[in-house]
Amino acid sequence: MWLTRFAPAPTGYLHLGHVANALNVWNEARAHGGRVLLRIEDHDRERCRPDYETALLDDLDWLGLVPDLYPTSAFRNASGRVPCESRQSDRGAIYATMTERLRAQGLLYACRCSRRTLQHGGVRGDSPASGLVKGGGGTEVSYPGTCRDLGLPFGGDVGWRVRLPTIPVTFDDRWCGRQRQVPAEQCGDLLIRDRRGNWTYQFVATVDDYIQGVTDVIRGADLLPSTGRQILLGGLLGRLAPATFAHHALIMKSPTRKLSKSDRDTGVRDLRALGWTSEQVLAAAGSTSRA
Repeated sequence: MWLTRFAPAPTGYLHLGHVANALNVWNEARAHGGRVLLRIEDHDRERCRPDYETALLDDLDWLGLVPDLYPTSAFRNASGRVPCESRQSDRGAIYATMTERLRAQGLLYACRCSRRTLQHGGVRGDSPASGLVKGGGGTEVSYPGTCRDLGLPFGGDVGWRVRLPTIPVTFDDRWCGRQRQVPAEQCGDLLIRDRRGNWTYQFVATVDDYIQGVTDVIRGADLLPSTGRQILLGGLLGRLAPATFAHHALIMKSPTRKLSKSDRDTGVRDLRALGWTSEQVLAAAGSTSRA
């Protein structure tokens, strides 16, 4: 069965960029006779807040965007909103089980390096040896393998990394065409759990797409550089065939800056307060819709 997902992170309020993604997700699902799964990506315990989760569920109701799996109506009772049942914060046992698959293959190791250490230890540039490479619409840290062979214990203030083989990953993006990426050169060994105990986006998104049976991922073009590493990681976890990916254009605040959750002039709640109708918000977000 054709299945895609809408997966917002409750680290702020929804804005027009999220609505644009939602429109692409729902349009593709309807065009393919598929279904939409709602997933709350609240793996970042420091930044996610329950009031943001409640607000995004309310905004989806107001916009008339109804998920087929985990519909927003299921998370409301006479007293108001109740927690969504598809929250990543409730899936820690699943993520721990999947890490054991990596550990059993000798791919998992502990890392005591911080992002600040890596940034200050290298020179800005595009070479993996410099510690930083461009990707995902900005500059990302490429891990140089400092702790790979140290055999550090997993307890305490350490992150968990996966040894990535230096092999190319090729895939056909439905809208961006043929792609070739070498994840080990883009990001180095992949961090899947940080030093504070938070699971990382790359890991939980890959695990959930695999376990939940997502066949098609529709998301913004800023995440195109992440695709190869998620396909590679999914294979290491046991996924036999990767999902199909489709990356759409972003709504930009300026030629070089995408929308963010701090942009109050594009936030759904702020536009509602200004008197916008749901139809006006959907129309404003529809500029990047493929359908």
